[in-house]
Amino acid sequence: MLNLAMVFLVIAIIAGLLGITGVMSIAIEMAWILFVVGLILAILFWVIGKRPPPI
Repeated sequence: MLNLAMVFLVIAIIAGLLGITGVMSIAIEMAWILFVVGLILAILFWVIGKRPPPI
């Protein structure tokens, strides 16, 4: 999940450099949402004591 967040962040940076603000704003939103969800899941698994399934 955090890997996808990084991919969307890179897409947002490239789109921002190229001046494509619509794509940039969507990619930033997706990166932020995926980062927060991944962080919440990581904390939840840490508290419960379960490991996430292997990738």
